[in-house]
Amino acid sequence: MLLLDHVSIGVPDLDAARPFYDAIMEALGVSKVYDRVDAIGYGARCSADDVQSSCLAVYLDQSPIATNRRHWCFKASTRDQVDSFHRRGLATGGRSDGGPGVRPHYHEHYYGAFLFDPAGNRVEAVCHAGEPADPPISR
Repeated sequence: MLLLDHVSIGVPDLDAARPFYDAIMEALGVSKVYDRVDAIGYGARCSADDVQSSCLAVYLDQSPIATNRRHWCFKASTRDQVDSFHRRGLATGGRSDGGPGVRPHYHEHYYGAFLFDPAGNRVEAVCHAGEPADPPISR
């Protein structure tokens, strides 16, 4: 069962966020579905014929982004996608909060990477599929 239908992330500067989210969503194989003055969207909304989709909206929002434990985690199909998510996020204004690697404290095959977007929102990509002989890394 998919838990979330859609999620929204607020940023104070959409022009700074756009290249970052374009890059990390493309790395995860997610299409941009709209690009407006006040928001950009990725993925696909559910419908009566498609109840498995989900979408992300990145909205222009001048509210302060404070340090907290909130973050958004996106599913990756492969570990290469997680690597690309992290690499491309760094190349487009993101900051690392933990490079790609196995995090066995979640489960033995949890392969994730963490970034802060240009505004300071924390995002993650994770692949749950296992691969043999992966050394764990600390976060």
